[in-house]
Amino acid sequence: MLQRKHGIVKSATILTAVALALTGCGGGDAAKSSQKVTEISIMTNFSTPEPPGADNVIVQEIGKRTNTKLNIQWVSSNNYAEKTKVTLASGDIPDLMFVLDPFDPLVMQMAKEGAFWELTPELVKAYPNLAAYPSAVWQSSKMQDGKNYGIPAVRPMGGWSFINIRKDWLDKLGMKMPETMDELFETMKAFTYKDPDGNGKQDTFGLAGNQGSFLFEPLFNSTQGKWKLKDGKLAHIYLEPQTRDAILYQKKLYDEKVIPEDFAVLKLSQFEDMAKSNKAGMWVDTVEASWRLTEELRKTNPNADFLPMTYLVSPEGKKMAYQWRGFNGIFLIPKKVSEAKLKTILQLMDYGSSTEGTDLAWYGFKDVHYTEKDGIKLATEQAKKDIVSQSALGKIFSRDEKYLWAYRTGMPADVFERNKKIVDAREPYLVGDIGNGLYSETASKYGAEIDKKVDDLRVKVIMGKEPISAWDDFVNNLSKDQNFQAIIKEVNDSYQKRTTGK
Repeated sequence: MLQRKHGIVKSATILTAVALALTGCGGGDAAKSSQKVTEISIMTNFSTPEPPGADNVIVQEIGKRTNTKLNIQWVSSNNYAEKTKVTLASGDIPDLMFVLDPFDPLVMQMAKEGAFWELTPELVKAYPNLAAYPSAVWQSSKMQDGKNYGIPAVRPMGGWSFINIRKDWLDKLGMKMPETMDELFETMKAFTYKDPDGNGKQDTFGLAGNQGSFLFEPLFNSTQGKWKLKDGKLAHIYLEPQTRDAILYQKKLYDEKVIPEDFAVLKLSQFEDMAKSNKAGMWVDTVEASWRLTEELRKTNPNADFLPMTYLVSPEGKKMAYQWRGFNGIFLIPKKVSEAKLKTILQLMDYGSSTEGTDLAWYGFKDVHYTEKDGIKLATEQAKKDIVSQSALGKIFSRDEKYLWAYRTGMPADVFERNKKIVDAREPYLVGDIGNGLYSETASKYGAEIDKKVDDLRVKVIMGKEPISAWDDFVNNLSKDQNFQAIIKEVNDSYQKRTTGK
């Protein structure tokens, strides 16, 4: 550890000199250095094996270019939602805090009580890179009162999480890309029982993913999220017969052993490890993330290939892929932050949204952390040592880019081109979450409890611990539940207000 730290410090000295030579007017001028450095505390998640340290060369360089000192609290993606709730409830909120769900009842209630700075259009327009985010992104991240209380972690609409499938396994088994849910099941079954990895053992699964990661129930309802448009109004999918069909479909996956027996308790990282270690034929993630798995697999199998699917046909006959809302959470700034510091934080995030800022955060220094060939950036060993990655500082700094979820550092040019075509091909089939941002006061009180009951019962039915009739009884009772009916009414009122302004 001491040797490694010494190496990082030493490399920081070298890289600082390189950076100053490369950046020119990038923020190291005398005028900036004479200004007082502003310390900014940040809490965010990370998806790399380890997070960057305080002495990380890129963290230091960003601080230098923005005249800030960044004190970053990194939290694993595995338990970030829980950590968010604890931190918000404590009131000890960092200067800049990432939240995955800006419409979480606790976040909305705190915003309503004035806990966070409102980012008005007049305020944001002073920061050109933030102001250049698509209006749809700022619009979709507004809360019920029509105000923005955070900086959207901007992401493209297309290329979002959907099914990635082992194309080399399909080819080996002589199978075509599945399109329908029935074909998908048969493919998963073949991946489980027909020895796609050729090792002579039955040690693979059709799907690596828990009950929530595959979004079966929305898919069966030809929608995304919990709501679907039906006869001009929003219907909750819990009450729809297609949801019952989806649960039975998942039970079939469990009964046929194409998903792990302990699927309900495995963590997301454990499912990813299954896919990375040649044990699963399907994995749900973004288009670019398919390369993360493929790259790992090709260390031992040069023919391995996770291919992002273009669409699936729902049981209702709709060709579908999921569209993202344009942001992957928001960064809150608590009101305890002074107005002067608020502007410094916005300047930091504006720099982080520039091409220079995101390239630095995502890729590091050219010829140190990456080399470039044919427009493709190839990460060096130094990048791995310094933890330079879109899955680290890229969690904080991002820019609006259509093919962001098609590209990953080190990806071969042919894979990038294929991914861009997949992003383009998905466009006619993209389905968004119509319930995004809609507010229900009753849901803020009782929604989590209802969801918990659904999750628990779903698992029991899938695992055969309860009959499907238990789900029927639950839905019958839920349809008569006053709180649930209030949620439906309030969400529809919110939808009406958002679509008509009344």
